[in-house]
Amino acid sequence: MGVAMADSFDLVVIGTGAGGSAPASRCRAAGWSVAVVDDQPYGGTCALRGCDPKKVLVGGTEAVDLHRRLTGHGVEGEARIDWPALMRFKRTFTEPVAGRREAGLEEAGIARLHGVARFVAEDRLVVGEREIEAKHVVLAAGAAPVPLGIPGEEHVRTSTEFLELDALPARIAFIGAGYIAFEFSHISQHAGAQAVVLGRGAPLAHFDPDLVHRLVARTRDSGVDLPTGTTVTAVERVRDGFRVHAEGSDGDAVIAADLVVHAAGRAPNLGGLDLSRASVLADARTGIAVNEYLQSVSNSRIYATGDAALPAGSLPLTPVAAHEGAVVASNLLHGNAKRPDYRGIPSVVFTLPPLASVGLTEADARDKGLEVRVQLEDTGSWYTNRRVREPAGMSKTIVDPETDQVLGAHILGPQAEEVINIFALAVRHGLTATDLRQMIYAYPTHTSDIAYMV
Repeated sequence: MGVAMADSFDLVVIGTGAGGSAPASRCRAAGWSVAVVDDQPYGGTCALRGCDPKKVLVGGTEAVDLHRRLTGHGVEGEARIDWPALMRFKRTFTEPVAGRREAGLEEAGIARLHGVARFVAEDRLVVGEREIEAKHVVLAAGAAPVPLGIPGEEHVRTSTEFLELDALPARIAFIGAGYIAFEFSHISQHAGAQAVVLGRGAPLAHFDPDLVHRLVARTRDSGVDLPTGTTVTAVERVRDGFRVHAEGSDGDAVIAADLVVHAAGRAPNLGGLDLSRASVLADARTGIAVNEYLQSVSNSRIYATGDAALPAGSLPLTPVAAHEGAVVASNLLHGNAKRPDYRGIPSVVFTLPPLASVGLTEADARDKGLEVRVQLEDTGSWYTNRRVREPAGMSKTIVDPETDQVLGAHILGPQAEEVINIFALAVRHGLTATDLRQMIYAYPTHTSDIAYMV
């Protein structure tokens, strides 16, 4: 059914990703008039230009990497990435998203507005040439790459553009040493490019350094050039590509590249909203200042979810945004009573092999003054690694010695992204190391290794 384009709505949701879905759909189901606004194709970052398409590319490179590791051990022949074909496969996931999302919104009776939204008053917004009034607003506009502030920044492509490459360049430089740089460099290297990761700080700084050190070594073994402590100072366009100028502990360097990708971090995408006109307090790094109910502390009609607001304990991850969206929907409909629960949020770097983490790191525990039992295991020689000839493997668990509760877990190795969910369950619900040891697991599986990790 068609949706009448009114000038006033009970709820306006800015963003069409995970953080805004629940408020829009649940409030509409309760009889509210609802509009959604997005200046990008509908569907949000994860489904269109983030986790989902990235993991499709990872799937192809995982297959090639496994084939190479098993070559001469029962597997023969050649395996390689056909990049254009892999991208066509990826697009079978991304291309239908916007159409399906818009059709679902129309069927639900939710108005769809395309364009950049900006506030003109505490309860009024302009989208394109149209001004609308909103009793409530949910800000779920996601994140955007932080400005690099270097000469030649206009030559640097975003992660979104990387995910749309029809052909893979031979030499790719990634600026940054976080999730995007590590994941995309592994994809690129295993697909046949030469990748270099240029990060000025500690790589993957939010993960356990012992496991990161092992992953850095494995990354270099795969062929990725990974100098540490490197600050990019400029990007220069030349006839045959680009020159990336950098400063490092070993002196200045110039790196030749056919493509330079921004992987130096993202920040709340709030720049065009003109928040001051709505009396909304915000920080460039942590986004909208919200209370425990995810409501703006300075404009009570406004809530924020996902990357638009990063209160203490939150992480910029899609499942967290979806959780926060459900919390906001409840608070809109029933009054402020529900708070987000940030216990036991797992995070994963989808490298080859993946690195996963949940709960406290060893450093976190020490900083808090906690007495903890730390169990570090080199799992590279364990059956589950040897079976697929993956030499890089490590686990570290953090346990309270008095209560036996699992406070944190960190895993590098095959299927780490799956195994970490069991540890997340333990952290979130207070399970003990004994609980995990006494569990009867399907065997032989990566999950059955948990009994030896705690």
